[in-house]
Amino acid sequence: MPTLRSSETLLPSSPIASPAMGKTDGKGSSTANKKRARSHSTDDGTPIKTHSPANRRSTSSNANGNGKVSKGELLCSPKSPRKRLSDQFSEKPKWNPTDPAQMQAVREALHVATAPSNVVCREEEQKRIFEFCKTCIEQERAGSLYVCGCPGTGKTLSMDRVKENVMLWSKEAGYELPDVLAINCTSLTNTVEIFTTILAKLYPRMKTNSSFSSLQHLQSLFSQSHSSPRRMILIVVDEMDYLITKDRAVLHNLFMLTTFPFSRCILIGIANAIDLADRFLPKLESLNCKPLVITFHAYLKDQILKIIQQRLMVLGYDVFQPLALEFCARKVAAASGDMRRALGVCRSAIEVLEEELRDPSKQGQCNIVTFDHMDIAISKAFKSTVINTIHSLPQHQQIILCALVNFFQQFKKNATTLGELNRSYVQICKSAHVPAAGTLEFTNMCTVLNDQGLLKLGKSKEDKLKRVTLQIDSSDITFAFKGNRFFQNCLEQR
Repeated sequence: MPTLRSSETLLPSSPIASPAMGKTDGKGSSTANKKRARSHSTDDGTPIKTHSPANRRSTSSNANGNGKVSKGELLCSPKSPRKRLSDQFSEKPKWNPTDPAQMQAVREALHVATAPSNVVCREEEQKRIFEFCKTCIEQERAGSLYVCGCPGTGKTLSMDRVKENVMLWSKEAGYELPDVLAINCTSLTNTVEIFTTILAKLYPRMKTNSSFSSLQHLQSLFSQSHSSPRRMILIVVDEMDYLITKDRAVLHNLFMLTTFPFSRCILIGIANAIDLADRFLPKLESLNCKPLVITFHAYLKDQILKIIQQRLMVLGYDVFQPLALEFCARKVAAASGDMRRALGVCRSAIEVLEEELRDPSKQGQCNIVTFDHMDIAISKAFKSTVINTIHSLPQHQQIILCALVNFFQQFKKNATTLGELNRSYVQICKSAHVPAAGTLEFTNMCTVLNDQGLLKLGKSKEDKLKRVTLQIDSSDITFAFKGNRFFQNCLEQR
């Protein structure tokens, strides 16, 4: 009988015959023995060691292409699939709130002035504005568009992104790049100055005749083919509410510039009044120059949460507990949907954490903004000195504030006159069965509210024509009267 190279590896209960051995128990038995021998030996007849199931898997994973184990190769168990997958990703670094550089990065990411890399949750509105500008440039025709929405809904930010996209598209499509003029009406010393600004942009070297106004020069230039501008001009007028005058002539003439035969103006107005075109410019529709209206609605909870998360994504570390961010988004969405206020609350929550870390007894307990930190920040934001001031006012002054908020919400405005406010006040008093104050006393109460910084009264020869605007956020008034049935009914009066 031939001698086997290693006898210690054979199974003791199953003697295996060599291929050189003859038949032992007949043909069937010999065939079975051969199969068993082949299953426990290599191609050259050398038996291999048997392994546990785990070792068998190790052997098969370390075998070469022909099923043999490479010599000198260590038979070891591979890493589990879960561990190998986690090795592909580096662990997210932890935020260190005591690091000044990291803290500054967080503050900048949450600052209103920091423009995000991508304006999310406003893709549809941006697309409509872009398509409008694109059509005007392709057809070389003037047009007007009105962007409206509550404060903090991304109007200006979206418009900035659209301007960039329009310039990029014009260059790629082979069109002449349009001139771009951005005007913030709050910087104008008077409303008619807007026409001087437009004229200076179109014709910087033009010497104007003092006997004609800037508006008349523009109207004359847009009426003649030889004097009209060659390229298109995109005029973005922000805070258009400030152009509202008693006779509304400035707004009317501004939109009318797009109707002249050789005008190249693409006029886009941005304001908080939702139905400005319907209320102040009734003649535009009859003159076939009523602007296209695009409304930016208040942000919902999920949208606020998504925008904050997108801003924090660039940091690379977790700053807030997910529950804390969701709480902030839910509270702000219920109050106003103002994204600027949501960012302010988040920055305030970080300050609460900073104060806690300065306390020696609490150092090291928490290095992330929690739900409790956010709760304190929200209480500060909505229960500020303004709220306390509103609570301390006499009843009729509180009714005036309710009347102002009610009027703005009902008519989608952010400014009114003292006469209109008085009518709204009297109507609420009548519905609440409260005797209304006289006109003189009402004017005096509004003057007191103006002195306290709650509202602002404009100047006019007649008291009833004085412009009235809120100096505080309307959500502060809504929050101050939350849970008070009387004032809740005043706010909901229609």
